[in-house]
Amino acid sequence: MTHVILRDLTRRFGGVTAVDRLNLEIKSGELVAFLGPSGCGKTTTLRMMTGLLLPTSGDVLFDNKSMVTVPTEKRGAVMVFQKHLLFPTMTIGQNVGFGLRMQGVHKREIERRVDEMLELVKLPGFAPRKAHELSGGQQQRVALARALVVHPKVLLLDEPLANLDANLRLEMRELIRSIQRELSITTVFVTHDQEEAVMLADRIALMFDGLLQQYAQPQDFYQRPSSVRVAHFFRNDNLLSGTRRGAEVETPLGTLQIDPSRMQQPDGKVLVTVRPEDVQLVPNPAEGNCVEAKVLLQVYMGTHTQVQLDLAGHTWMVHSPAHFQAQVGQTITVQLPASSIWLLPTS
Repeated sequence: MTHVILRDLTRRFGGVTAVDRLNLEIKSGELVAFLGPSGCGKTTTLRMMTGLLLPTSGDVLFDNKSMVTVPTEKRGAVMVFQKHLLFPTMTIGQNVGFGLRMQGVHKREIERRVDEMLELVKLPGFAPRKAHELSGGQQQRVALARALVVHPKVLLLDEPLANLDANLRLEMRELIRSIQRELSITTVFVTHDQEEAVMLADRIALMFDGLLQQYAQPQDFYQRPSSVRVAHFFRNDNLLSGTRRGAEVETPLGTLQIDPSRMQQPDGKVLVTVRPEDVQLVPNPAEGNCVEAKVLLQVYMGTHTQVQLDLAGHTWMVHSPAHFQAQVGQTITVQLPASSIWLLPTS
């Protein structure tokens, strides 16, 4: 297992800063997802970690040893790309064992480790086949086996599931997570898919425009976003301006009570947010942050009904039970639980 530190890591291409002073720590055996839209610096960071790109400034450390001057082949970091890049003229066994042959490993040991890896990725007996005989999902498993067979210190995955259909992506996610846990290998996974990051990662590094926005466990991005932009990215557009005074927030809806454990913002101007799934529909006005709202739209989604509401001129989205029914224009009562209210900075 390898402990990874990225320290003030920066990469510029001409006048464009692709990664700007990135600082984070990846614990030994941890699986971290780099998440963000295209062009945010995710893959550039991965390439600097593996040595395919040199940083403009800053450092990459494996177990407190700088890797910046260490050649790619000696870092012990391997990368699985979005495209599997298998050699078409080689058998699957030869593809998986290629790195071991380059290291001068004995033939019998190569065969043993290749069979072991193919078993691990659920492709036993596939060694004699050629790449064109395999499906896209199977080929990506072979690429994963080829990376793991050399016993790397760090496994880097650059959107390896992007070219697979939905069912295969789910299957590969589960396989990657189970293998990563079994081998306890430090792993970095690049994706633009929030669901993928949340399902796979111990922690998520969310990046926009080359800057790290938030580095936290998956649940924190839903319940404790660091900014409005982070909340938007995780599909929460429910916002309300307010002024915090101690355990209360004055808003256009009236005074709302907030949980003391969720008061990170100081007294003064704030933005109030509650995730769509945490807003409660109640049959009658009651104590505890109950407010009136007008129904603007409702859409049946199968597992729930998505309801668009007008709260004092602010449009909010609510995920209600699937059986919920109301007329457009109808006034209903909703509750904003104190334990679900999160305060964001106005900037």
